[in-house]
Amino acid sequence: MLDPLKKLGFMAYGRFRALRGEPVRFRGAFASYDEALANVRAGRLAGYDHDSVAPVSQAFMQERAPWDYPVLYWLQRLAPDIRCLVDAGGHVGVKYRAFAPYLDLDRLQWVVYDLPALVRAGRAQQRPQDRTLSFVERPEEAPSADVLLASGLLPYLREPFEELVGRLASRPRHILLNKVVTRDGPTVVTLENFGLAEVPYQMRNVYEVPAALQTLGYEILDEWTIDQLAHRIQTHPELGRCTYRGYVARLKG
Repeated sequence: MLDPLKKLGFMAYGRFRALRGEPVRFRGAFASYDEALANVRAGRLAGYDHDSVAPVSQAFMQERAPWDYPVLYWLQRLAPDIRCLVDAGGHVGVKYRAFAPYLDLDRLQWVVYDLPALVRAGRAQQRPQDRTLSFVERPEEAPSADVLLASGLLPYLREPFEELVGRLASRPRHILLNKVVTRDGPTVVTLENFGLAEVPYQMRNVYEVPAALQTLGYEILDEWTIDQLAHRIQTHPELGRCTYRGYVARLKG
């Protein structure tokens, strides 16, 4: 915890950067997703659901990063029992392509759920070898799945995670979450700079996701942190560094 004098210094420096309008990755600290959305700067697109935002960082997301390997490990371990996987927030199928060398995708139905702009882009980019990849704009449109994968979704998810799971045809046996952004204090929503757009980005209280999984009837089998992704909100550094986490959970019973 910062001592009061250091915290005051952090606050002053952060607000100075905000007043100068410096091009920072994260700007502002808000109590809710909607409040953050209402504070998108003039001239910027608000949110992720725009055709021009879909290509941002796509090439990077289709690569395998070090923090992908815990998810890949668990998918390989669960593979014999997986017939269908719902990839919530799966963009244009970036993990389908990133993990293709390590999974037998021909026997696995991989269904991406994402915003309409991402679904349009994903369908437009489908290749002949993407035989088992499909897209839906609503969780209700996805078939019953053995696994729900959400890698990098939770910072951008507007609805409570419990509601997303409740909209599926049935509760999957396993849930794999990655890049869940957490902090020790109350949940804070900032705005991520996408260049042409600003997108609400949630830094959740560290106990929020485990509590949600428990409420849904899941037990956590494994969890990890991704230290190399930790950062502060540049305009509000006094709020401390966030911690990125991953979880694997199994439905009880």
